[in-house]
Amino acid sequence: MSKAFTEIAAGLEDAISHAKGLNSEVVEHSPENLNVKAIRAKTGMSQQSFCATFGISLGTLRHWEQGLRSPRGAARVLLKVVEQNPNAVIQAINE
Repeated sequence: MSKAFTEIAAGLEDAISHAKGLNSEVVEHSPENLNVKAIRAKTGMSQQSFCATFGISLGTLRHWEQGLRSPRGAARVLLKVVEQNPNAVIQAINE
């Protein structure tokens, strides 16, 4: 068997062990939960103005704030930047 096959097989066996709750070397990475409502509140904006400013649909924002869904991908990045420096994002959008 090739080295690649051996490594893939070992990885699959490790994944199966992890799925069964057995000891494995699997490392799980879970992104931190974002408190979208707190991020929006920090900006002092209403839901409508937050959505209009940052290009987020109102329904999506409401789902995030109610915990029914979680932002992923570029939306997570946008919200993290807004949390740290909302004026930088607003300035970049307005240029």
